[in-house]
Amino acid sequence: MGVLRVGLCPGLSQEMIELLRSCGIRTVVDLASADLEEVAQKSGLSYKALVALRRVLLAQFSAFPINGADLYEELKTSTAILSTGIGGLDKLLDAGLYTGEVTEIVGAPGSGKTQVCLCVAASVAHSLQQNVLYIDSNGGLTASRLLQLLQARTHDEEEQAAALQRIQVAHAFDIFQMLSVLQDIRGTIAQQVTNHVTQDRESGKVKPALGRSWSFVPNTRVLLGIPEGAGAAGSRRRTVCLTKSSRQPTGIQEIVDIGSWGPAELGPALQEEQT
Repeated sequence: MGVLRVGLCPGLSQEMIELLRSCGIRTVVDLASADLEEVAQKSGLSYKALVALRRVLLAQFSAFPINGADLYEELKTSTAILSTGIGGLDKLLDAGLYTGEVTEIVGAPGSGKTQVCLCVAASVAHSLQQNVLYIDSNGGLTASRLLQLLQARTHDEEEQAAALQRIQVAHAFDIFQMLSVLQDIRGTIAQQVTNHVTQDRESGKVKPALGRSWSFVPNTRVLLGIPEGAGAAGSRRRTVCLTKSSRQPTGIQEIVDIGSWGPAELGPALQEEQT
């Protein structure tokens, strides 16, 4: 974790660690960013010893340099772009979901977050024929919903069954179960995260509900909403607005049909489920 401790590197004694802590320096990062002359004066440690210690620690913990061309080649071989199955959303996301990143979908209850996730799962399992791990935190995933999405794309029952078999489901109804599931798959799968929204007390605007610390985690954030003047309850049209991205201008917006993977005619029960 980069915490200064005995044995971390040659010359780092317990006495030196205690003196550094008295100056507020507890980690390698703290030491790397500190004014060593000031630390030497406050702690009584030798300035030359501090410089030598920092040099050793930086050599041990700094990332190995890589040039831009090599980094680009690594990116091309390690990154895939997965279609969400919803054309307008793919356009907003610069072609789809990028592996190795966290893509967050936020929206009020009923905005269609679950339906978007189901479309992604169905698209990846059927069109790309890849395995999917769907972590269900609210019981919103049912096999019948996935089957209806697949039936709209293919009438071949064997294809439908094969796609369903590629979708593995894990239930996590509290944070401890969620952390356990993520730990089990750590390093083998990119996270796709959905989040509710809450209303800011001062501005009145909606914002993701997981708090300020979480807001820095996702690489991409999409806000789902219901268009003004939308028709009867159960309408599948949604606004999608890009609120965070490293590739596209934020603030761009699309109107999408979140039932575009579903049958043309839906019964009231399924329409209610999709919201």
